[in-house]
Amino acid sequence: MYLTLEHATKRFPARGGAGEVTAVDDVSLDIARGEFVTLLGPSGCGKTTTLRLIAGFEFPTSGRIVLDGADLTHVPPHQRDMSMVFQSYAIFPHLTVFENIAYGLKIRKLSQAEIKQRVGQVLDMVDLNGLGQRAPNQLSGGQQQRVALARALVMEPKVLLFDEPLSNLDAKLRIQMRGDIRALQQDLHITSIYVTHDQHEAMAMSDRIVVMANGQVQQTGTAEELYQRPANRFVADFIGQANFIPARALAASNGRLQVEAWGRAFDVPGPERAIAAGEDVILVVRPEGIRLTPGGDGVLGEVRRTAYLGSQVDYEVDVAGSRLAVVDTNPLRPAVFARDDAVRVELLPETVYVLPA
Repeated sequence: MYLTLEHATKRFPARGGAGEVTAVDDVSLDIARGEFVTLLGPSGCGKTTTLRLIAGFEFPTSGRIVLDGADLTHVPPHQRDMSMVFQSYAIFPHLTVFENIAYGLKIRKLSQAEIKQRVGQVLDMVDLNGLGQRAPNQLSGGQQQRVALARALVMEPKVLLFDEPLSNLDAKLRIQMRGDIRALQQDLHITSIYVTHDQHEAMAMSDRIVVMANGQVQQTGTAEELYQRPANRFVADFIGQANFIPARALAASNGRLQVEAWGRAFDVPGPERAIAAGEDVILVVRPEGIRLTPGGDGVLGEVRRTAYLGSQVDYEVDVAGSRLAVVDTNPLRPAVFARDDAVRVELLPETVYVLPA
């Protein structure tokens, strides 16, 4: 692998000096050359500290960091051949766009001709042609973020690091920029590590996502793998929206599992690990994996909330005292159910994923 974290752990002294706090707990990752990997999780999960360990802004308490065969564990940041795009842009306000981008190249003492050529190339890459002599305060937020990206790219790093770079942009611009960053990364085939707490951002941009909680890796995989086959309840709840239905295993055969929930038997895909008859399990059911009908053989439920959003209708439905989130994306839906309507709730078996209770 191109970039490897081997059992990386980082502890900080606790506030008041009593003991230590473990921010990163035995994290191991293998990242291939040219891969776009996102560290995803809630605040305080250890993702930013992990990024800082990779960048060299922090050194691990234990473990190793290896890039392209070289041990970087205790190498300072300026010797790691990496560039970072920060949340705050960190653009020098007294320098022009060109001077901001050229700053690192001047420190490396490159010739004026080479600086001009390389800055011109990245200005073209990030769609800032003709803006080289502008001051930062003459740019929009999106343009300032492009300057920060260009400043990182012009150094031609082995690894490009992103620390929540889009969190200061409005929603529409954030969607545009994440598409631009991903397209540019794929064109340049540059190894990239991205930190965010936004699951949609992670799913839209990444080759693989590393879900973290409490300083530990919960699961690593593609967006599809995390969404359809979550390793545990935390991942299922954090990636997308999920309903958790208590059930009991009845029997397993030929890759299928018979389960009982709400007093009814369901035939669903078997989980990756063996489940014994009589074992308590949790059915992970995404909102789009539930169908509501006015009649039929489904479980009786009652609509508690309806939100018509045009392309879909969001429902909250009470079933046996539990609230289920349901999303109806059928463009030919015969009707929209109203609050207090009685409905029949049907699980689409192939969308159900089983976790041990």
